[in-house]
Amino acid sequence: MGTARYGGRVRWQDLFADLEAQLLAEQRRELQAEVADRTRRERAEVSVLDRAARSVGTVITVVTGAGSVRGTLDDLGKDWLLVQEEGRHAALVPMPAVTALVGLGTRSDDDRGMGRRFGLGVALRAVARDRAPVAIHDVVGGLATGTIDKVGADHLDLAEHPADAVRRARALTGHRVVPFAAIGIVRRA
Repeated sequence: MGTARYGGRVRWQDLFADLEAQLLAEQRRELQAEVADRTRRERAEVSVLDRAARSVGTVITVVTGAGSVRGTLDDLGKDWLLVQEEGRHAALVPMPAVTALVGLGTRSDDDRGMGRRFGLGVALRAVARDRAPVAIHDVVGGLATGTIDKVGADHLDLAEHPADAVRRARALTGHRVVPFAAIGIVRRA
């Protein structure tokens, strides 16, 4: 008799089941919105170097104002890429010179920050210690060859000489100061 007074047991069960379904649907919508928001925030924190770090060992094309470099991404630092061109020496490419990267993986679920922690200046100092002749392609298409003598905070000193010559006083044709911002590609000559 008590169930008849409150509209019957079946009707209330249906009402409660409907309320529970609505609550679960709302919770699912909130969870989906939260997941989408977190995904957008996490993607916003991924840098192009983070993406490149996931592609070490793969063939990519690095496009710069100084030309393109195609080869295996061998290494990278906090502001540079090292690409091993097939049949050539490796090319060191400063990130500020890069206008596009072709062939990077699309995965975004790996850890970030897998590249080397040192910047372009440290990498260029290692090249300078090597004393090997280099070809420096600048961002506007110029080319200078020689040996890197010194590397400052934001520039390098290049002792200019033919690419096939050893750095000797008689082979020098001049000295050039090259700001890092002007470097498009550094190749071993």
